[in-house]
Amino acid sequence: MSLASWFRWNEPPSRISQKSPTEMVVETLMMELSWQTKQAEKQQRERENEYRKIKTGVDYGWLVSYPKQSYDISPGERLQLEDMCTKIHPSYCGPVILRFRQLIAEYEPEAQEVSRLFRSALQEAAEKIKEEEEAKKLARQWNTKNKTSLSLTTFKSRSRISPFISDIKTISEDVERGTQPTRRVWSMPEFRNAK
Repeated sequence: MSLASWFRWNEPPSRISQKSPTEMVVETLMMELSWQTKQAEKQQRERENEYRKIKTGVDYGWLVSYPKQSYDISPGERLQLEDMCTKIHPSYCGPVILRFRQLIAEYEPEAQEVSRLFRSALQEAAEKIKEEEEAKKLARQWNTKNKTSLSLTTFKSRSRISPFISDIKTISEDVERGTQPTRRVWSMPEFRNAK
């Protein structure tokens, strides 16, 4: 056995396993959720410290040690959120994160409320995706209907209209000739003077 096989210098570097776009979206969104949860916990602790400082007038913050992460999402809720993330198209991953951050900034939630805001951001994105799919479907239907109706509009008439030769009677021609005009078939009723 050679020494090179022990150190594996001859082998090409192993690539990171290729993940599907759906897995990448789920992983990215769930990482954002966990990060925002940690930030909400940190802000909650800071608010509690400020409240204690105001209440007691003394800062004992240097004496307190906090757990790294005290709040965790339940496994059932995590599975539901991951399932919702699988329905998000990769092109919507960025907008979902931006909307989620907007909700966090707007409401300044506690750690327990972050997953609820995340769920609402996912639902908004899923509704938007559904609306766009329906719009695309309607556009496809319209295009197919429009193609069939265009075939009728491109039909050329064989009759030609000549501006100097006209078989169409007009009221002015009847007046000029001194004949009684024929009854009009227009949308307005005909008014005549009674003689």
